[in-house]
Amino acid sequence: MTRKTVRDYIRTIPDFPTPGIMFRDITTLLADPRGFRMCVDQILHPYADQRIDKVVGLEARGFILGGAVAHQLNKGLVLVRKKGKLPAATLSQDYNLEYGSATMEIHDDALQAGERVLIVDDLLATGGTAEAGIKLCERLGAEVVGCSFIVDLPDLGGRERLTALGIAVDALCAFEGD
Repeated sequence: MTRKTVRDYIRTIPDFPTPGIMFRDITTLLADPRGFRMCVDQILHPYADQRIDKVVGLEARGFILGGAVAHQLNKGLVLVRKKGKLPAATLSQDYNLEYGSATMEIHDDALQAGERVLIVDDLLATGGTAEAGIKLCERLGAEVVGCSFIVDLPDLGGRERLTALGIAVDALCAFEGD
């Protein structure tokens, strides 16, 4: 019997949300207890010997993963959200999308100077959202020890964008194309 990988649990849906896009659906991974456990364990593995003070989850599926990873580490979870979704005072970071721009926010008291954080999200495409998250954490004085993703879409250049910032990048699997 062949052992399943994280990639085996991910469903591909053609032409969603627009024609020509191959959507990598992680809901099938999250719904399977073995797959979800494997995913969280593999996200943690590269950081097992490092001090991590907080886990930062990027909106929205990063909240699910970040919560599970933070629980395993017995650490707090910090949310980086789209503009206007956090109720207290925030810092904002604009970033570019393929067609336009967006803004991410973090509570201005979410991290303390010197804290070491792991940023978690489901998918690495162009890296814009993750870069905004990195900048927000660094503006609060935190050190980003790495960014971990379930899926990397290497053709879109996100890994190169983040490594150019000096950030370690881990992904559990990759899919060619977009």
